[in-house]
Amino acid sequence: MTSPSPIIHIDPARSISRVDPRIYSGFTEHMGRCIYGGIFEPENPNSLADPNTGFRKDVLSVLKELNVPIFRYPGGNFVSSYRWQDGIGPKHLRPRRPELAWLTEESNQFGTDEFMQFCKEMNAEPYICLNMGTGTLEDALAWLEYCNSSANTYYANLRRENGHPEPYKVKYWSLGNEVWGPWQVGQMESQDYAKKAFQWAKALKLLDPSIQLISCGETGYSDWDRVTLKKLVPVVDYHSIHIYTVSEGNHAVNVMGPAAAEKALEISKSLIDLAKIESGLDKQVTICFDEWNVWDPVRAPGEKGAEEHYDLSDALAVASWLNVFVRKADIVKIACIAQSVNVISPIITSPKGLFKQTTFYPLKLFATLMQGTSLNVHVGSPSHTGKTVPDWVEKLEKNAGGDEKLTKYIDVSAVLNDSKDEVRLAIVNRHATEGYTIPIRFGPACDVSGGTVQVYEVWSADLKDNNGWDGERVQIVEKQLPWSGEYSVKQHSFQLLVFKVELQ
Repeated sequence: MTSPSPIIHIDPARSISRVDPRIYSGFTEHMGRCIYGGIFEPENPNSLADPNTGFRKDVLSVLKELNVPIFRYPGGNFVSSYRWQDGIGPKHLRPRRPELAWLTEESNQFGTDEFMQFCKEMNAEPYICLNMGTGTLEDALAWLEYCNSSANTYYANLRRENGHPEPYKVKYWSLGNEVWGPWQVGQMESQDYAKKAFQWAKALKLLDPSIQLISCGETGYSDWDRVTLKKLVPVVDYHSIHIYTVSEGNHAVNVMGPAAAEKALEISKSLIDLAKIESGLDKQVTICFDEWNVWDPVRAPGEKGAEEHYDLSDALAVASWLNVFVRKADIVKIACIAQSVNVISPIITSPKGLFKQTTFYPLKLFATLMQGTSLNVHVGSPSHTGKTVPDWVEKLEKNAGGDEKLTKYIDVSAVLNDSKDEVRLAIVNRHATEGYTIPIRFGPACDVSGGTVQVYEVWSADLKDNNGWDGERVQIVEKQLPWSGEYSVKQHSFQLLVFKVELQ
């Protein structure tokens, strides 16, 4: 059977769901140089830090280009042995502690109040992950009281004594991090975690009924997810998923990796539905995909700071990740790229400055332009038929029909903007060597107006091209082209097309 020639059909009447801006959220963990030497460097020798806050002014300025709505904190694996009380109060009195996740030392010079100030500077909402390793429910309730209470009680008054009279009103709280993992301090079996998390959830919502709770999921397609959802759906608002994709030095493996995340979201949605059916509940529970990215722990070990140096192939993989989140807008409402600075990050710093990695640019384009209503796009395309990681993607693809295939070379998402006068189309050509001329057809009640298309392209001649201190080889190229009904995509390229439309 011959492979189909690429074609894209877009009908704005075929909507999926509103794209939640929170899918473009970030993550700041006490890991490597994410915080110290990343967003926070009060003793920067080149006067790049704000003298009042210690925040790197250049870093915050570039982060603001990404329109990050939420930052997750303080971990990650770090949180499972973190005592939040060590990170508040006068800095000269804060204890220095051994750190068990990444086998370093924690100075505690950056803690809860500094994180809240950072979120304020970034015009973003804070999201706190609770310590379910060495931490207790009493610790968790105290942290919630410190952050959110306006009562005349101990931890609320302690916050006031520390110079913060008003509650922070932290909305998002997660019940532990990767508690299923053998690397985690306080690892548990799924049934044990579910029972404990259920009791924590009850108590936390007694103290502050306004908060939204996130259960600790695994990959979205594991039995851990089934067991924990069955128990926790009555008391949580979101279920978390963590997946990282790898390249193994193979471009196809790299860019096809997000197919696993797409299948994970489909399975998770069914597991949530099953839990709701079995419990007889009528409530919304959606996915918080609060750790995702391209990360090869062999080339960037976590215990050495996980500083990936991304190339164009990685940028295309990130664009494919973001296409998944837009296509699955009905179930994924929060997603946090891990992480925001230096650690597997789109931004790399030194004491003298920073540069934007290749992955910065697709993230910026999606966060800026892929807002509105996700559209159900039909894509005809040849598909990858070789190795995938995980290997079960390849096995499932062998029996998938054309529309069901997750490893198409032409990977697409689309939105109709809120004003309903633009269709924005994100196209990743994941093929390493083949370019395509793609007919783009619109529904019968949608006319492209103006005779042109605005194009934002991320491309370079070599898939291994990267950005660094010697310059940025991979950036956004913006151009306006006459519209003829088809578009030619280069090999290994990402482009975001903006069409002016009139809906009938």
